[in-house]
Amino acid sequence: MSLYPGVLFAGNEQHAWGVEVPDVPSGFSASETMSEALELHFEGLVADGDPLPQLQVVDAHAANPEYAGGVWAPLDFDVTLSLGKSMRFNATLPEYLSSCIEDCVRSQPDQKGHSGFLVRAVFRALQQS
Repeated sequence: MSLYPGVLFAGNEQHAWGVEVPDVPSGFSASETMSEALELHFEGLVADGDPLPQLQVVDAHAANPEYAGGVWAPLDFDVTLSLGKSMRFNATLPEYLSSCIEDCVRSQPDQKGHSGFLVRAVFRALQQS
């Protein structure tokens, strides 16, 4: 999962609630769910061969007048669901690292096994490069 900073804009009788994700180009949505909008957006980026957006801290966006009057919130979104079909591959790791991964997976069920752990680690490494 990735925590994207999002800014929420209150709706009223004429307008739906709005959510904007500054780190995601064209990341504005007034759809039923933000997760659905983000998933479709990331699928489009992958299909077009565009780079995935880099996460930034809220402070990088908070001073922007476009977001005045909004409420900031972390949006938890599993980007990996939008990256295409999973592929199986074999990997060889030192026993110590394999043991560390096993301990982490056992103590943190949200890792979804060894594969989930590796997917998140690779994704974080790519975001930092």
